[in-house]
Amino acid sequence: MLRAFRKNKDGMAAVEFALVLPVMLTIFFGVMEFSRALTARAAVTTLTSTVADLVAQEKNPTAGDMANVFDAAGKILYPFSTANATITVYSIVDTGNKSAAGKVAWSGTKPGAAPAKPAPPTPPAGSKGGEMISLTNLDKDGKATYGGSGSVVLADVVYNYTSPTMEVLTKPIAMKNTYYSKPRSVAQVTKPSACS
Repeated sequence: MLRAFRKNKDGMAAVEFALVLPVMLTIFFGVMEFSRALTARAAVTTLTSTVADLVAQEKNPTAGDMANVFDAAGKILYPFSTANATITVYSIVDTGNKSAAGKVAWSGTKPGAAPAKPAPPTPPAGSKGGEMISLTNLDKDGKATYGGSGSVVLADVVYNYTSPTMEVLTKPIAMKNTYYSKPRSVAQVTKPSACS
C-alpha cells in the first residue's frame, strides 16, 4: 500500500500550481504597479513643464487663466487624480545680487491644495534646458534687456502616487518635479488676482 501511495502522481500538478501561484501573482502585481507608477512619473514631469510654459506665455494672467492652467494640469495627469497633487506656480524676480537666487514676486497654488511654500526651490547652479541659468535677459550683444532685470516662472509639483492594488507598492510614493521657464513677451508676468 505504501508503494502504491508513493507511485501515485494524481494531484501533483495542483500542488505545484499552489506553490507557484503566490510567486506568479506577486510578479504580475509588481509589473502592473511599477509600470503604472512610471506612467504617473512621466505625467508629473509633463504636467510641471506644461504649467510653467502656459503661465510664461501670459502677460497679465487673470484668476480665470490660472484656473484654466490648473484645470489643464488635471487633464494632463488623467487618469491619476489631482487630489494627491500640489501644484504651485511662482514668479521669481532678479534681485541684482549675483549670489542670490532671486525673490518671489507672487505665487499661486492649485485650489484645494496645501498653501504655497514661503520660498521656491533654489535653482541649480549652471542649470540647462528648461531650468534657469540667469534671471537677466541678454540681447545678442550681451546687454541686459527689460531694464536690467528679469524674471522666471517656476512650477513646482508634488504628487503622492498610491497604487490602486497596494499589493507590492504598499506605501505612497512622493513624486516631485520643478521646472523653470522664461516669460515670453514681458520682463515679468504680472500677479493674477487669485495669487498671493
